[in-house]
Amino acid sequence: KIFMNTLKYLQSNEFLLDVDLWRLFANLEELNKISLSFLKTFFETVKEHVSKSESPTDFSSILRKFFQGDLCQTHQIYCLNYTSAVFYLENLRQREDFGIYLKQWCEQNEQCKRLHLSELLVAPLHRLTRYPLLLNNIWKRSTGETEKDFIWSLKEKVEKSIRDLEGKVKWLDNFQKFRQLQEVIIWPQVWDRDKRFFVPECLKQSLRENSSENILSSANRLLLHEGRLTIAESTRLLDVYLFLFDDFLLITKTKRNKKKYGGSDTGLIPVCPSLTPELQSFIREGGFCTVLDQPIPLDRLILKNVDPVHITVFSLRNAFLIQHENRYRQCIAVFLLQAQTETAKKTWMSQIETAISNYTTQHETKKSTAFCFPAESSEI
Repeated sequence: KIFMNTLKYLQSNEFLLDVDLWRLFANLEELNKISLSFLKTFFETVKEHVSKSESPTDFSSILRKFFQGDLCQTHQIYCLNYTSAVFYLENLRQREDFGIYLKQWCEQNEQCKRLHLSELLVAPLHRLTRYPLLLNNIWKRSTGETEKDFIWSLKEKVEKSIRDLEGKVKWLDNFQKFRQLQEVIIWPQVWDRDKRFFVPECLKQSLRENSSENILSSANRLLLHEGRLTIAESTRLLDVYLFLFDDFLLITKTKRNKKKYGGSDTGLIPVCPSLTPELQSFIREGGFCTVLDQPIPLDRLILKNVDPVHITVFSLRNAFLIQHENRYRQCIAVFLLQAQTETAKKTWMSQIETAISNYTTQHETKKSTAFCFPAESSEI
């Protein structure tokens, strides 16, 4: 509240007006209000029981009011915004004026106990996960069977609410990650990628409409592994960045822009924290990834280890081969890749092999389900 109220005060005096209060604190005021109301009512009941030791403690009405009311829902709204708030904060911290607000106006306050804003923002998430423990302790000490059954069912509902929230957070995190990848990954037109293909200028527009960028818009796709490797071409070594998804592998060339991502010309754009630190740093420096070749579906990908003896002549180390086959099992592309270390090479090969295995199993299950015809009706 110190950080939030201080920011409100500064904005009322026309400082930090471009900082979005909701993106940082979400529904924190509402959350504070309902949490405090729950605690006060809860402790009032305990106090009453202590002063009148003969009277039985009835928590059911309090628990029903709050846990079947807005308490969990208010926490969910806050938690769903948490990831976005954290990486918005990380980008704001790079600004000098925002740094002064954090350090001189807030962190020096005794009530903050030298804690940073990022350490305080996570507190409501921890509180939500402790509610089932509280309900479990009350359940253990309850005597009436009706009350015990009610508290137990309430505990299960709160646990389910937390599990649902975890699923929503993962989905939202994946959505934000892919939205950022769509901004960073550039798909060149086929005539730019390969000079063999000639397309007259008058026809290019109609082909541009079939954009490949939507391939990363699926909310169900997962990014399994990513990282920097080197690809061996006939006359040179080229730095590439690979993205291994749960259904295809994408090889891209890395290129740095002169303008930094989130600089004064482009406005402050947050970088998704679930991406690797290497890619986050690359994006902040204005880097982007240009697709080198078409995506390689996992059921068309052949992975081969390269023996060090075979590549000594080319001074390559930690190399492996990726072969792209078409539906007729003809090889249409070959990529000789080199990792920085033997461990990195083994990790990449293991990740690709596991992804291929999982993809194959999943699609075989779908095929077998599709060919299972329903039982014939006796009326036919």
